[in-house]
Amino acid sequence: MVTGTFAARQRTRQCAAHHNAGAGHGRRLAKAAILGETLRAMNAHRCPIPSWLPALLLAAAACAHGGGIHSWVDDAGVTHFSNQPRARAERDAGRIALTPAARGAIYKYRDGDGVVHYTDARPRNAAYTVVQTYCPACDPRSPVDWRTVRLHRDTFGAEIAAAAQRWRIDPALVRAVIHAESAFNPEAVSRAGAQGLMQLMPGTAGDYGVTDAFDVRQNIDAGTRHLADLLARYRGDVRLATAAYNAGAGAVERHGGIPPFAETRVYVERVGILHRRYRGES
Repeated sequence: MVTGTFAARQRTRQCAAHHNAGAGHGRRLAKAAILGETLRAMNAHRCPIPSWLPALLLAAAACAHGGGIHSWVDDAGVTHFSNQPRARAERDAGRIALTPAARGAIYKYRDGDGVVHYTDARPRNAAYTVVQTYCPACDPRSPVDWRTVRLHRDTFGAEIAAAAQRWRIDPALVRAVIHAESAFNPEAVSRAGAQGLMQLMPGTAGDYGVTDAFDVRQNIDAGTRHLADLLARYRGDVRLATAAYNAGAGAVERHGGIPPFAETRVYVERVGILHRRYRGES
């Protein structure tokens, strides 16, 4: 689990578009992931660092226009990686920890140097926007009544219709999954790295040729194709397909059906409710 504050300059996407080193994986991470001016990772003895971390760091270094990656270990034994010197990195990041247990919103704000920050701590002295409120339908404790919550019947209508027709899938199901995953927020970002309306993981986005996971058309098309592939895999079983969309096909295979995870079980039920409502059923 990676923890920390992620800050990205506006030039990130433009820079990533011209980054050609290190095969497609690092390139996709550079463009699609939230690249950090500071990336705070837990020491390997306390929490394993994900396998994609080196690629992310290399991509960040390339986007720093020749700058190297600085690293240091603080007094708490936490290893930090940054393309900024330690003093500036700690100033920019504010050393705010994103704890694995935290499931609150992620706030986006711009500091005086023009650096865009993403953090789970509500900024006190800066204008901010909420870009993520966790997976809306994944929280077993969610107070939302999914049988009465307002629907988004027309939002992104052209993109959803085109993707549904292209991949031969019920557009109401696509709309239900978008609602469950991001509540129709195209800038949604999860702590696991999922991005955009249909919460594509970088690897999945890359598999489907996505170059910008925050682009509405690309995100919906790839997410719909992924969902269609899962429906084909499970012979049209919507519950199994949506369970796999949430927990992964591997988890569905291992458990011989919907995994016994509280998050996945409520997700499947809520997508089902939304699907029926978007189809006009009671």
